[in-house]
Amino acid sequence: MEQVRAVARFVPMSPRKVRLVVDAVRGLNAEAALAVLRFMPKAAAVPVYKVIRSAIGNAEEKGLNRNDLVVSAIWADEGPRRQWRRFGARGRFKPILRRSSHITVVLTEQMED
Repeated sequence: MEQVRAVARFVPMSPRKVRLVVDAVRGLNAEAALAVLRFMPKAAAVPVYKVIRSAIGNAEEKGLNRNDLVVSAIWADEGPRRQWRRFGARGRFKPILRRSSHITVVLTEQMED
């Protein structure tokens, strides 16, 4: 059973928001995961869709069958935080954290019996 990985780094979205989408497709067939993500109304569905599609492309490059691939592991780690600012009333300073995330997908080939 061969594993194929794909990673998207520095996605400008909070990992907490990405994990909501990632948890919905974990354990699904790769084609079914793409179908679920295509109609999911979350903004994080777009980068997750692209990473899974990239992993499928990597698997086909290795000679694996597209229909036998399963999303065995998928997770979203926290990337670097960018500190931003907003100026408030009376000369005050209101810091904002712009969060980013790293999305990792591992596909495995599961043979149908």
